[in-house]
Amino acid sequence: MVYATSRMTEDELIDGCLANDRRAQKELYSRYSRAMYTVAYRITNDFELANDVLQEAFLKVFRALAGFRRESTLGAWIKTIVLRTALSKVKRQPNFEPLDQHATEQAIDWGHDIDIDYLERAIQALPEGYRMVFVLIEVEGYSHKEVADLMSISVGTSKSQLFYAKKRLRQALEKYVDR
Repeated sequence: MVYATSRMTEDELIDGCLANDRRAQKELYSRYSRAMYTVAYRITNDFELANDVLQEAFLKVFRALAGFRRESTLGAWIKTIVLRTALSKVKRQPNFEPLDQHATEQAIDWGHDIDIDYLERAIQALPEGYRMVFVLIEVEGYSHKEVADLMSISVGTSKSQLFYAKKRLRQALEKYVDR
């Protein structure tokens, strides 16, 4: 069966990949690779490692596609694979700060317009554990429970890491605002 790649629905794309149609496989990669690379980079904070994660994750996607139950979108399923792959790469050397029992979650009031490049650099400069939790919760929209499950940490550690990530970002951005 020949699939037209320019107008493939998600189901056609999946079916084409399952039928080993190289055009469908190329389309799947083309459709999702850029966004998934961004996710991988935000977790790893390393361009080369993000590329490795992306390649490894897409190999996993193609190997596991037959088991995709279509209960979520294909993009969400791929994103989970990319996140798990990225986390497993960086988790080998966890760098979590001790849990502060008094940490409470607060919304960040930036108070000013922030330059997006500066904000991105400030996020990438966070210690690994802080950065991963911050990105998963504040950027990707995961809950503390989901982050705890993904990273094999406690919910309390997730909350603590987010608290300290926000605290560090406030400090970094205060310097920016005071310039």
